[in-house]
Amino acid sequence: MKKVFTITIMLALLCTAFLASGVHAFAPKKGDKPCLDCHKLDKKDAEVIVKKIVPTGTVTDIKASPIKGVWQIDVEAGEGKHGSLYLDFSKKFLVAGQIVPVDQLGKQPPARKVDLSKIPTENAIVVGSKTAAKKVIVFSDPDCPYCRELHKIIKQIVAKRPDIAFEIILNPLPMHKEDAFKKAQAIQCSKSTEMLDDAFSGKTVPEPTCPPDQIEKNRELAAKLEFNGTPTLVRDDGTVLSGYLPEEKLLEWIDKK
Repeated sequence: MKKVFTITIMLALLCTAFLASGVHAFAPKKGDKPCLDCHKLDKKDAEVIVKKIVPTGTVTDIKASPIKGVWQIDVEAGEGKHGSLYLDFSKKFLVAGQIVPVDQLGKQPPARKVDLSKIPTENAIVVGSKTAAKKVIVFSDPDCPYCRELHKIIKQIVAKRPDIAFEIILNPLPMHKEDAFKKAQAIQCSKSTEMLDDAFSGKTVPEPTCPPDQIEKNRELAAKLEFNGTPTLVRDDGTVLSGYLPEEKLLEWIDKK
């Protein structure tokens, strides 16, 4: 029974919750204080709870859930697995799974979009032609196995489609070892696509030759955009894709308007 429960929890972490902005089960009354003014939960306390069921889990964010009286705890669980758990304000009940608005049942979740003007790319590492008509922003981590698979697909696409380029923003996740940050820093210092290839193929990357400022900025940017996992892609119309797709499907997504 315990094994089944654990598997259920891990599967739940792979799900992406359908979150309706500003929708609450109980509408606040006039004059009510925001719930989070009175109820507090820090990451350290949340991780104590999370690790009881997901030992490798790292809490990346805590915020109010769409249901009043419940926190949403965003969790990374290793090897690109991420998702959300929900804890009531009494800290007695933990829920793993999705919060789904009833009016969204049976429907595809709406595509998430971000404002491209808030994503500076002048320091991104460009794979493909810098003059390509279509550019895809990719938040990537040199120690992320899914990023490694995506990188192979990216190389295949730019070899066939000179009109597409990928702007890589290196975002080493805190859950990975310090090596990921140093690799990202070294690649950023050189802005070398060859070094990027080496990192994803498992080759040794030289020591960084510049300060870590840009990688820290990349991490801060990802956090502001609520990009909690890698890879995360952003199309030229601002549409967000979490994870990666096979080459054919990824091209369909890139070309879709």
